[in-house]
Amino acid sequence: MTWRFLLDTNVLSEPARSRPHAGIMERLKLHELEIVTAAPVLHEITFGCALLPASRKRAELERYIGEVVEATLPILPYDAACARWHGRERARLVRLGKTPPFVDGQIAAIARVHDLEVVTRNLEDYRLFEGVRAVDWRS
Repeated sequence: MTWRFLLDTNVLSEPARSRPHAGIMERLKLHELEIVTAAPVLHEITFGCALLPASRKRAELERYIGEVVEATLPILPYDAACARWHGRERARLVRLGKTPPFVDGQIAAIARVHDLEVVTRNLEDYRLFEGVRAVDWRS
């Protein structure tokens, strides 16, 4: 199968939630061979986990990151092609007075360069990026 979807942090972490959204979980299973994530997403989930105090929740999240995310999902890098696209797109948005968060730009760049849809719980994060498609699997 071909990759179609790039999971954003808020969707990648869904299976680790105490009450995961049923619709997201169903689509993760349905599209399991078509999903990837990105190195900046791995950074965000790892960073969030590292901020948690030592606890059962943190240990479970660390296990999920290692045994599920890193062991089973392709993780696409932020490479030179992504950096060039991101630099041009960031300049365009800055000129418009709409500077997006840097990491959202990195994720958008990886999705755009690889022609993937970003699966996110927050469509607004990707609305301004030209040519980037985003979808919310909760609906």
